[in-house]
Amino acid sequence: MTEALDLDVRELAPAQRHSTIFNTWTALGQGEAFVLVNDHDPKPLYYQFAAEHEGQFTWDYEENGPEVWRVRIGRTAS
Repeated sequence: MTEALDLDVRELAPAQRHSTIFNTWTALGQGEAFVLVNDHDPKPLYYQFAAEHEGQFTWDYEENGPEVWRVRIGRTAS
């Protein structure tokens, strides 16, 4: 697994977070990933990815709170 960029959205306004995350994911090449750093469990974001990009992303928790969550989100080769 290659080194991934950290995308820390904790300082962004909540209304800006999902668009920033999806724009970052869209810019990835196949097989690339970034690490989302957040102040809460981004489980609703997972469900949005699953609904809109089924089979096209990976989702791996690296840290599960209680204050910081880190999730490696990747783009698959499909």
